[in-house]
Amino acid sequence: MPGGDAARPDEGRPMRADAKRNYERIVATAKELFAADGADVPMDDIAKKACVGAGTLYRHFPTREKLIEAVYRDEISQLADRASVLHDELPPWAALEAWLGEHVTWIVERHKLAGILKESIDAGSETFQYCQMRLREATGLLVTTAQEAGLVRPDVVGVDVLRLGHAAGLAVKNCPPEEGKRVLDIILDGLRA
Repeated sequence: MPGGDAARPDEGRPMRADAKRNYERIVATAKELFAADGADVPMDDIAKKACVGAGTLYRHFPTREKLIEAVYRDEISQLADRASVLHDELPPWAALEAWLGEHVTWIVERHKLAGILKESIDAGSETFQYCQMRLREATGLLVTTAQEAGLVRPDVVGVDVLRLGHAAGLAVKNCPPEEGKRVLDIILDGLRA
């Protein structure tokens, strides 16, 4: 969880520094093991690899579903946060182009983990809704900024770019990088004003 006074999503009070480190270590370890072995990996294996006791793991995540939700939130938050960084560091078109490239790369590299996580989370859940909102806001920021600069068609909305990036990632996941780049270039050409 980014920030100094991190709080668990289900609680309002900040975590102590050691509790925060344990929380982050558990989420990172779960992410790694879920990607390698699926969401059914034993919770004790996660605790052992994260170098925490089972009590610590269950104090943070009383159920497997809570841990899966935390991993999914973390993955999506990291991806969405990149849009803000790119927005602040690059000109509008370059930021949108870089974001779309990173989104596609994320889909290609993380499709197995994302599939596992999505299968385990109800589409109507607060976590799923939160993650959708974060990605839509992130993409919308880049699209709106590029539109204000006259670089993107006015009829495009952020969710269009989000869907195109997702589709491109699925389409190129087994292709050579140059073919993936060509698909991105075609999408970007279609977005230009």
